[in-house]
Amino acid sequence: MIDTLLDSLAHALMITGFVFGMMLVIEYLNVLTQGVWQRGLSGSRWQQYLLAVLLGVTPGCLGAFAVVSLYSHRVVSLGAVVAAMVATSGDEAFVMLSMIPETALWVFLLLLVIGLLAGVLTDLLAGPGRGGCEMEGGGMLYHEQETCNCFPRGMILEQWRHCSLARAVLMLVLSLFALGLGAGRLGPAEWSWLRVTLLLTTSVGLFIVATVPDHFLKEHLWQHVARVHVPKIFLWTFGAILLMHVLLTYLNLGDWIADNPLLLVVLACVVGLVPESGPHLVFLTLYAQGVVPFSVLLASSIVQDGHGMLPLLAESRLDFFRVKGINFIVGVVVGLVGILMGW
Repeated sequence: MIDTLLDSLAHALMITGFVFGMMLVIEYLNVLTQGVWQRGLSGSRWQQYLLAVLLGVTPGCLGAFAVVSLYSHRVVSLGAVVAAMVATSGDEAFVMLSMIPETALWVFLLLLVIGLLAGVLTDLLAGPGRGGCEMEGGGMLYHEQETCNCFPRGMILEQWRHCSLARAVLMLVLSLFALGLGAGRLGPAEWSWLRVTLLLTTSVGLFIVATVPDHFLKEHLWQHVARVHVPKIFLWTFGAILLMHVLLTYLNLGDWIADNPLLLVVLACVVGLVPESGPHLVFLTLYAQGVVPFSVLLASSIVQDGHGMLPLLAESRLDFFRVKGINFIVGVVVGLVGILMGW
């Protein structure tokens, strides 16, 4: 049991470290590209669908938040929101990239195509006038980014002379993670493209933490990424990996799963209705261990959207349940078809 705990802990640390580095990069790029997605999503209906799924398939919840925000301002249609939510996997996308990188790319591609089709069909069935929800005050914007100089050349040395606790902690954590990867204590034991990717991502994260201004580091990297997302990802990942070890080793759950694939697709879609990052990791871990088929992973990815729908839940419960219902139907249909096709 001790070996199981240590093995689960090592895997969880490796996955969380990679996710942390990727989230730093995404947050950094999100600020650098401020306003680009807003201009694109205000174009034609087809342009909305395409950019909505591209934002949705981007790892993390920021793209989904952007689409919901513009929907609240009547800029995009209900179909665009459905497209984005089908395409998004929230923070779990980072975990998929670390656990099953090659399969994750196929999942993202399929989610993009399925999301595009689901968005178009939603607007065709709902009618052309469905564009924006009724909200007091016209809704609100989520994750708006103020203008920020992400690389203040003349201030970098001064920032290090008065190094904040947040910068020191983030640098220490990322440095220890990089040393663990380099020594083979975390991640792949042998040098491979995955190990190189992990080190490169961590190196970029170190550069970002070392150079961004104090305001950006505190508000975006420390408050948003390190304090909010990383602890949840570690706990969910560690818990899911440990739970799967116990269930598959001591309860022989694998036989029941093999005998009930259709029921498992529906169960994965039901769990995906929860607007929370984490529950999806159970099915991701089962797939990574070869216990469930690809169709279960795909169905779960279609329905779940991390925290992407929380802003819509806060503003319009009717539209929240409408989008979730559509995505649930799409997920069940695709999952069952996949099972019948032998995926």
